[in-house]
Amino acid sequence: MEHDDVSVQRVQPYQAVKTYLCPGCNQDIAPGTGHLVAVPVAAPDERRHWHHGCWAARAQRRPGRLR
Repeated sequence: MEHDDVSVQRVQPYQAVKTYLCPGCNQDIAPGTGHLVAVPVAAPDERRHWHHGCWAARAQRRPGRLR
């Protein structure tokens, strides 16, 4: 799935073996939790792991605001 030059992939719960920090809510994504990985096409080393809800609501966030 592509969104504005970002490749988005689902991570199934059995694939999530590490703790990640969601940039949408600044909270941990625990191992065993399904989530999304957003990979900028132009900068694949800047991939980020997101909660499903945080990714869906990213357009409603104010710029520069961390929760």
